[in-house]
Amino acid sequence: MRITNIELAGTIEEGKHLPRTFARISRKLSDDYISVVIITTAGAAASNRAHEVKADDSDDQWSMAKCLQEAMDGFEGTWTDIRTYMNAIEMLAD
Repeated sequence: MRITNIELAGTIEEGKHLPRTFARISRKLSDDYISVVIITTAGAAASNRAHEVKADDSDDQWSMAKCLQEAMDGFEGTWTDIRTYMNAIEMLAD
């Protein structure tokens, strides 16, 4: 078995019904890159940001995990916060 796609929902702001940010992490079979799309739903600032992460580069993966954590949680997190997102990215790196 191989995981090829993970979808994440960020934190929900007080008084809101939906997360302000979603993310899709995916990797096609035999591709050297992991695709990370960060989807922001905040009104007029709604956007999709696509990133490519080298599947065999742990430094690149960590950098993406930091970016993903901040986008999803809305604050600069601790090592433990970032590690949660790194775990998701690593699932597709194998």
